[in-house]
Amino acid sequence: MRYAYLGPQGTFTEAALHAVPEAKDAEHVPYSTVPAALDALRRGEVDAAVVALENSVEGSVPTTLDELATGQPLQIVGEVQLPVSFALLVRPGTDFADIKTVASHPHAQPQCRRWLAAHIPDAEWRAATSNAEAAQMVADGHYDAALAGAFAAARYGLSVLAEDIHDVPDAVTRFVVLRRPCPPPEPTGMDRTSVVAFIGEDHPGALLEILTEFAVRGINLTLIQSRPTGTGLGSYRFWMDFEGHVAEKRVGEALMGLRRICADVRFLGSYMRADRIRP
Repeated sequence: MRYAYLGPQGTFTEAALHAVPEAKDAEHVPYSTVPAALDALRRGEVDAAVVALENSVEGSVPTTLDELATGQPLQIVGEVQLPVSFALLVRPGTDFADIKTVASHPHAQPQCRRWLAAHIPDAEWRAATSNAEAAQMVADGHYDAALAGAFAAARYGLSVLAEDIHDVPDAVTRFVVLRRPCPPPEPTGMDRTSVVAFIGEDHPGALLEILTEFAVRGINLTLIQSRPTGTGLGSYRFWMDFEGHVAEKRVGEALMGLRRICADVRFLGSYMRADRIRP
């Protein structure tokens, strides 16, 4: 088994991958971007992929949502929730006064904005494709500091100048395990289902019609996110996560209802929730 993940080594995605029991003895293959990791899975270069989907502070990850809503279908077969706290990584000998630039993944900076303003207000932020890449670029001398997991320091020969950095405590990121389309795992009673619904002709109450399919059957949505389709202003698709498994009667009926009222519905999987919460 080969698992793709957002690299390089030392990312939170790699840490999430280590929490997947099936990946314990698998080969872990880093890719520079989420689209690259998912395309490798589509081409059959790897057997599975782990990518970030949602953060409790910053919300959903648009790149992941868009990649899974379009292109050759992939299926979510599991999820991992990982507590996320950042460290400020620097080259040995660097002090706060020496820091003029700080690099991180775009989702990391908003989670630490107030801390950065309080401790290094004059430092300029730079975007990296991952927090581990930011650490690597600090090690290579491109930037002065990086926001990354403290576990990445030893890998890149850096020092931890500050740790447990966050504006909101107890932040959690949700990662999903993906495979090429296959039968979903068996129901556990603690499941989540993900779909993308495409509205056909825009009209008053179109979103209400979608939500009604769930409400009348007592199905609780855990995430709803609108994303542009790219075909023009005002054209959107809706990513929805909700409690239950496609094998359950009420979930199956809700999906049939969506098929009747939507231009298209992409089923993205039914899988056990990482938090083990029952509907």
